[in-house]
Amino acid sequence: MSRKFIFATGFEELQFGALQSLLVLRRAQYEHVVFLNVIERKNVAMRRGTGYRKSREVQLREKANIRFIDWAETLFEQGMECGVYIVVGSWSNQTVLSAIKEDADLVVIGPQKKGGLLNLFGGSDLLKIVERANTPVLVYKYRQDGSAPKNPFGRLVIAIQAEATGRAAMHYLETLTDVIDEVTLLHVVPDSALKSASAMAVQKARKEGKQLLESFCGAFDAKDIPVQLRVYVGNPAGEIEKAAQEANATLVALTPAEKKTLKNRFGQRTSQMLMEESAFSTLLIPMVFRGLKFTPDTEIG
Repeated sequence: MSRKFIFATGFEELQFGALQSLLVLRRAQYEHVVFLNVIERKNVAMRRGTGYRKSREVQLREKANIRFIDWAETLFEQGMECGVYIVVGSWSNQTVLSAIKEDADLVVIGPQKKGGLLNLFGGSDLLKIVERANTPVLVYKYRQDGSAPKNPFGRLVIAIQAEATGRAAMHYLETLTDVIDEVTLLHVVPDSALKSASAMAVQKARKEGKQLLESFCGAFDAKDIPVQLRVYVGNPAGEIEKAAQEANATLVALTPAEKKTLKNRFGQRTSQMLMEESAFSTLLIPMVFRGLKFTPDTEIG
């Protein structure tokens, strides 16, 4: 089965080196990449005395097209198929449209730093892409200084907060087992979830968390991929970051909770903080993927 990913770039945050590093995905049957460059409307908007700057749009399109042609020629020689979108509009909307039109299996974008109450309660652009396109999104924090790992999927920390979100994450991650070298499964118990600060309450939470994680080891065991189980207590974003540091991770993966309640909105804040503030690349996997919505009773595999 041939798979496809979208590589969305403005040429500053993600360059050709980042694209080349992702070709390890060919081991997971990714044989097609679609380049996406979005020309923001503010860069070609009407100005007093000039109107819509069509010539500027053409100029930006040609610059992007020349870059993509150069990239495509190199990838063709390596056996990859390539497609291109160069469009005017909102980058988040155009990414969603491209992912849906191409039926993409993955969207790769660079980090976008945003903040404030608007994102907390309205959802960041990145979370909107995950929700609206129902496509996994990799926020790829590629290091241009030559220190980037050869395999960005090699050492995964997978944060699992509940059975349903864990099932959603595993449904996608099972397709990547041919590129994964080792895994840390992590469950974080928020301080607020402990009914008391007693040692008994902490041990009970740890036992339940470990039982949850053990239920997701099967796909990795079948591929002889080493798995470590970790249960931490504290702020979820902070503990995920610590676990990634301890594991020398190349990637953190998780499924954001659906935004239906105030509690889940704050749960989504964990995903947003990792995307914006973590030193690690972040893979966000939707609750609804390929038309399948995950609940604790959903069968996968």
